Amino acid sequence: MTSEKQNELVRKAVAVLESFESGNPEAISTYVHPDQYIQHNQGLSDGRAAMLGALDHLKKIGTKVSVKRALVDGDYVVLHSLYEFFGPKIIIDIFRFENGLIVEHWDNMQEMEGKTPSNHTMIDGPVTIKDIDKTDDNKKLVKSYVENILLGKNPGLLATYFDGDNYIQHSPHIADGLSGLHAALQALREKNIEFEYTHVHKVIGQGDFVLTVSEGLLNGQPTAFYDMFRVEKGKIAEHWDVVEAILPAEKRKNSNSRF
Repeated sequence: MTSEKQNELVRKAVAVLESFESGNPEAISTYVHPDQYIQHNQGLSDGRAAMLGALDHLKKIGTKVSVKRALVDGDYVVLHSLYEFFGPKIIIDIFRFENGLIVEHWDNMQEMEGKTPSNHTMIDGPVTIKDIDKTDDNKKLVKSYVENILLGKNPGLLATYFDGDNYIQHSPHIADGLSGLHAALQALREKNIEFEYTHVHKVIGQGDFVLTVSEGLLNGQPTAFYDMFRVEKGKIAEHWDVVEAILPAEKRKNSNSRF
């Protein structure tokens, strides 16, 4: 896919998010498929009409959207954004395109929290995509990390994925470095908080940025984990995440899979 085509997909996806702020239905009517839009956010009804029907309410409550990062991988566009939506939220949206139209959407949302112990926010850091030629290698590295470390297949390999303690962490309660990660995991254990990844559903990447979409448990609650990594010289250098509990079946507004 040419960079021009990639930029076009990003432009369309961003325009759809901006319509939540403006209340203007034009982008949704133009770029979202009228009949084949599949909604995986289970708090929303399926189909394009539901999205159009929500615009007046979203504008009325003062919704704001500021897109910080955009990745394109084939037909997928990932947007990493700061929303103002009943308070500040960090959201990662994933759109799938077919023939230039959005046909499917997934997302994860988490309340924006204060700065990390190392003084980062949940959304700051580099935004420019580099190393396009290393996309496949970086996706393989990150997938291997998630499977071996987060899913626990081979935890002894942890240190091999990092350049010593050089690791910038944007997860709100974790300090930088492997030392910060170890301390956070120890704190969870001391509080008897269960934390488990059980399945990786998607690995989406462009250049030095890779997003993984995983399923698991957090304190016994079925949870969706969206982890975004920046890779530098074959090592994981930076991490952002958005973590959201999965709605119980009786609260879901559509019957599509969360993933």
